[in-house]
Amino acid sequence: MVASAPQSIHEFLEQSAAKDLLRFSTVGSVDDGKSTLIGRLLHDTKSIYEDHLHALKADSARVGTGPELDFALLTDGLKAEREQKITIDVAYRYFSTPKRNFIVADTPGHEQYTRNMATGASTANLAIILIDARHGILTQTRRHSFIASLLGIPRLLIAVNKMDLVGYSHEVFDRIVSDYRDFATRLGVPDLTFIPLSALKGDNVVERSKNMPWYHGQSVLEYLEDVYIGSDRNLIDFRLPVQCVVRPNLDFRGFSGQIASGIVQVGDEVVVMPSMKTSRIASILSFAGEHDHAFAPMSVTVTLEDEIDISRGDMLVHPRNLPRVQANFEAMVVWLAEEPMHPDRAYVVKHTTRTTKASIHKIEYRIDVNTLSRMSPAPLAMNEIGRVVFQATRTLFLDSYARNRCTGGFILIDPVSNNTVGAGMVIDRMPESQLRAPLAGAPPKSENISREEGRVAAADRGRLLGQRAITIWLTGLSGSGKSSIAKEAERRLYAAGHHVYVLDGDNLRFGLNRDLSFSKADRTENIRRAAEVARLFNDAGTIVLVPVISPFKQDRQDARRIIGEGRFCEVHVSTPLEICEARD
Repeated sequence: MVASAPQSIHEFLEQSAAKDLLRFSTVGSVDDGKSTLIGRLLHDTKSIYEDHLHALKADSARVGTGPELDFALLTDGLKAEREQKITIDVAYRYFSTPKRNFIVADTPGHEQYTRNMATGASTANLAIILIDARHGILTQTRRHSFIASLLGIPRLLIAVNKMDLVGYSHEVFDRIVSDYRDFATRLGVPDLTFIPLSALKGDNVVERSKNMPWYHGQSVLEYLEDVYIGSDRNLIDFRLPVQCVVRPNLDFRGFSGQIASGIVQVGDEVVVMPSMKTSRIASILSFAGEHDHAFAPMSVTVTLEDEIDISRGDMLVHPRNLPRVQANFEAMVVWLAEEPMHPDRAYVVKHTTRTTKASIHKIEYRIDVNTLSRMSPAPLAMNEIGRVVFQATRTLFLDSYARNRCTGGFILIDPVSNNTVGAGMVIDRMPESQLRAPLAGAPPKSENISREEGRVAAADRGRLLGQRAITIWLTGLSGSGKSSIAKEAERRLYAAGHHVYVLDGDNLRFGLNRDLSFSKADRTENIRRAAEVARLFNDAGTIVLVPVISPFKQDRQDARRIIGEGRFCEVHVSTPLEICEARD
């Protein structure tokens, strides 16, 4: 390799084993510079073999950038696949630095390869989402971001690439950051980082750039080396799916498997599911010998103090921390097969080491991954994502995917072809009020109804009352003064002879919305109901003032669609945070 090797192979292996491993995926449209970024990281971390480097120089002179290295050619394998018109798969690259080992999943970015992108990102600790500084946020950016959030990736690095083509503009970078943050409020990703860079020129990839003195953050490699991933592992919920029973002789009976999550120690009390029989851990063994404790993701063999009938597919857990035992469950499903989903067909569910048949009880909705809106339920086609209710023939031991990616994930297998046709992520079953689609224009559950129009038009009522019915939607922080402004405006409009009413969000929660909590889903439903009521008031010719906390742009856009573009007036009550905190 280009880098000088350690004194011996043993030293090299010891140094490598002592470093932790970061898995990340790169996603972006075909022209966003994804391959160039990967190539630059491999080159500048001296992770390219000498013969490969010589070949890269020759290829760059022949078909690439000429005398300069064309780093995108390092991923020629995928380009050859495109030229041969065969399925584009995920390519994995390995490299290391003195601080950390890395595995990068080079995932395809085109819409038709959504299933491959989901596969490559499913085990990632973080995702790098590339955005071309010239074009800003595209439909593919939203698609990739949503899939990354759906897969439970806890952190996103937004790499604003090709800054050299926009003159390293601070304003362009800030605009993209603002636009993405506004969009990301609907994703639920807790950790967002933004880095301006030029993968081609090397700006902020490994070394910090002198061309962007206004940027004071880390380079991409510095971020990858320093980002904390220790909290990614679930070390609370002990789950050991039994892979096989080890019985080399009459004196030994062990149960082998990979610990999906949690920690276990010799002497711990455990419950065997589904029999619910209890025992204690007598010993823990692995290829390295005997241990007094073990943790995820170690592969171990455990023995118990008692003779219990255990077989493949059973699970060992702690007695005071049990998974859900369910045969019916809900999940978000990414459909991977070219043949569409058949609701009347039984599929095989592979969940940890347990396998069972399951039928599709109900398709709640599909998701338009470009707009994040919910679509009417229908069988999923390839690359589509939807929320599905399953009914299995055997109970499964489930955690929500958000809590435990190992025991919350599963695959669907076609029993005839034995092909993997879908990947699922278990979600907590929510109350019916939270299952309702909150978006404007969603169809009602009842199919035998139609909207009735009266014989007096809203415009006629407005002429009778001598006013134009509108909704004034006041949004802002709690304590910003929305309700006070609305009440004073109501008083003055009434004094001027207008029919006006304040539709206060708190008052709605005493009656119409008293079944709603303050979860994100219920807040969205609260806004939808308020908008529907305001629309009815406007139809009656009344001016409505609606002071509600509605921080999400999508919720306000949905309210605008419900009420009508010509009747919706949005007012942001901008009050300093310190004043709001003092009032609230």
